[in-house]
Amino acid sequence: MLKIAVYGKGGIGKSTVTSNLAAAFASMGKKVIQIGCDPKADSTINLLGGTTPIPVMNYMREYDEDPETIEDISKVGYGGVLCIETGGPTPGLGCAGRGIIATFSLLEDLELFEIHQPDVVLYDVLGDVVCGGFAAPIREGYASKVLIVTSGEKMALYAANNINNAVKNFEDRSYAKVYGIVLNHRNVENETEKVTEFADSVGLPIVGEVPRSDEITRCEDRGMTVVEGEPESPAAQAFLNLAKELLENAQDTAEEDVW
Repeated sequence: MLKIAVYGKGGIGKSTVTSNLAAAFASMGKKVIQIGCDPKADSTINLLGGTTPIPVMNYMREYDEDPETIEDISKVGYGGVLCIETGGPTPGLGCAGRGIIATFSLLEDLELFEIHQPDVVLYDVLGDVVCGGFAAPIREGYASKVLIVTSGEKMALYAANNINNAVKNFEDRSYAKVYGIVLNHRNVENETEKVTEFADSVGLPIVGEVPRSDEITRCEDRGMTVVEGEPESPAAQAFLNLAKELLENAQDTAEEDVW
């Protein structure tokens, strides 16, 4: 099972990257689960035609009980991707990070992975603050690889550096490791140079580049990923190429483990 956590500063395009990767994997015939770990609960909206499943935390507040089945808190989107959103607490009350921890515990109780047996699991995680809850995918063994999404903007790179440092804190425990950086272009001056300089300074490769694209905007206005809506576009090809690389790396790693 390929387990990937996608981190980045709020608003940097994590959900666009995650949902397009989910669509890319699905188009390759893989069974995919995407779990949105952001209180906004909008990670999966472009896999579901502009709708979302009821967030887990909302369900628990509304019904005052845990859901009995995965179907209570999920929807099936493009390519059969199973979509789940953790949601967050009532605004102004509670801690969103604790909501993620509670959701993950619930998913274990419901035997999500045992029942659905996915090929790929994607976690879309807010990375402005890598506190206990938002760090759960990397420190509890849910994810094995981390992708950091950034642009050339100063605060996006600042967040990327914090995320990288947070993951390093767990590298001696066989938890997730950063696989690389995804450059989501924002047309910042000297953007490629700035991100390349940062990547070199922390010893990480740039494994994907998402062009500034009207195609992505058009597709998201229609509630879909660019992989679904305009699969021949350069943006869609960027996601398909990254998905292919991730699968090939997972296969190579598995073969190394066997030997």
